[in-house]
Amino acid sequence: MLPEQHRIRTSVQFSATTRSGARNGRRNVVVYVRPTGEEHPSRFGFIVSKAVGNAVRRNKVKRRLRELAQTTVRQDPYGYDVVVRALPPAARADWAELAADYAKAWRTASARAGTAGPTTTAEDRRPAREEPES
Repeated sequence: MLPEQHRIRTSVQFSATTRSGARNGRRNVVVYVRPTGEEHPSRFGFIVSKAVGNAVRRNKVKRRLRELAQTTVRQDPYGYDVVVRALPPAARADWAELAADYAKAWRTASARAGTAGPTTTAEDRRPAREEPES
């Protein structure tokens, strides 16, 4: 189980992450990542609809996704809000397939979201030119 500080609980938090976060989808999951700043702990939320299966299957998928999220929290404990939406094929996916899809989606979405720090402009990304000495 994820600690309380690492959970997304309210619909406002879910909406903010899914609407303004970077998104990446795979066969089994869609991952939304929104940078929040280095001072905020990373928080995770899960969406597993009835399309995934009955209650037993949905809970199994959620348990697996929580375990994957705990691994991510250990690596990146600060700076992101993450929502993971399970797609119907996730109910039939084995552990390795689900883990691979999650890892690929997480890497891509977090790279698209950028770092949790301040945003950079085109001016910041340009290499510094050396001034000629007079």
